[in-house]
Amino acid sequence: MANIEPRPDTTLQDRYALQQGWVYLTGMQALVRLPLQQRARDKAQGWNTGGYISGYRGSPMGRYDMELWAAEALLKDSNIVFRAGLNEDLAATALWGSQQVGNFEGAQVDGVFGIWYGKGPGVDRSGDALRHANLAGTSPRGGVVCLAGDDHGAKSSTVANFSDPVFIAVGMPVLYPSNTQELLDYGLHGIAMSRYSGCWVALKVVTDVVEGGGSVHVGIDQPAIRLPEREAMPPDAQGLGVHIRAVDMAIPQEQRLYTYKIRAALQYARTNELNRITVNPPGARAAIVAAGKAWQDVLQALQHLGWSEDRLLRQGIRLLKVAMVWPLDPEVVREVAQGVDTVVVVEEKRPLLEDQIRAILYGQDCPPRLVGKHVHGLVFDAEPGAVAFPDHGEITPPLVASVLQATLGPLFAAEPATAPLCHAATPTLEMAP
Repeated sequence: MANIEPRPDTTLQDRYALQQGWVYLTGMQALVRLPLQQRARDKAQGWNTGGYISGYRGSPMGRYDMELWAAEALLKDSNIVFRAGLNEDLAATALWGSQQVGNFEGAQVDGVFGIWYGKGPGVDRSGDALRHANLAGTSPRGGVVCLAGDDHGAKSSTVANFSDPVFIAVGMPVLYPSNTQELLDYGLHGIAMSRYSGCWVALKVVTDVVEGGGSVHVGIDQPAIRLPEREAMPPDAQGLGVHIRAVDMAIPQEQRLYTYKIRAALQYARTNELNRITVNPPGARAAIVAAGKAWQDVLQALQHLGWSEDRLLRQGIRLLKVAMVWPLDPEVVREVAQGVDTVVVVEEKRPLLEDQIRAILYGQDCPPRLVGKHVHGLVFDAEPGAVAFPDHGEITPPLVASVLQATLGPLFAAEPATAPLCHAATPTLEMAP
């Protein structure tokens, strides 16, 4: 009989106390562990930081404050303060103030990292505070992540939530995790990105992800974080670069954000390979792009169709998993679209990725067709403007599978092409009434 290694003792305290290894976490518990993990990382670097968390509850973030209160002793031991906000905009304003630590005398810590939380309508009402705070910026050892609870299907809301356009309007980079591991990892990347770029960073938290759970690998060096070499910094007599000033003016803030800070966030995402081509056959003929919950829908659809990674490689289909949905990295878009005839963009709500991809690829010789919200060109035998993925409600794995089968299915029966296709004939999609 084979020797079976004894299973180590496991307790409920492991979810926050375990420093290295695998632990089971719900999505909400991963977000509670986030500030604890950040404080542990800072301490390992010899930084004396503090944390500040504030926001206003609302499904799917309805239990966050309850879980934080339950972990109050652990938070206090890690020099992390949680104060539920009277409303979302006052919470955002308090976090804005937390980034001024170091600009005035009397600071007791090197910096304060912050976490703001609220559901979609809370993002809407806080636009003014979020705009001012993001323009002002962050401190080098502070950083702010905004947890936006989006309820795409209005399962527990009076309106369907989609916070991306609000964050884009105020100039905040948006990360979109697809599972419990990424809630923790992207949160840590978000704080590091915020410190490096001077931007506040949004973390899009949807119902299906935050109300789920899974095994998460944790550690002081998990995830690995690399800081890019600094590009040109904004001219500044104070020497503060992209970071917050005690006294600032509107036009320099705007110039700093759109000329330097957003570019720095993009540079951070590229250096840490947040957007990844997960399947990359040579001479690819088609590509599938998705992020967050839609990425999980794509994986389920591929499994339903029987399209394994080996089959995708043989038939020349690339997969791009997007982590930072705005701003979208032009380099990874051009890489995934190189030589392909069709790009299928799977996303819920508005065509955020699709429109950015179209703008990035505009002017290319023989650009690929895009299949996204609507049918463009002669991709299927359908009325011009027919819907592939609706811009309301939620999408499902069966819907994704039907679109993939109609657009890319014939590639699995066809002989490999000897040269990249350029607007070759594609199959008919039977559109739902």
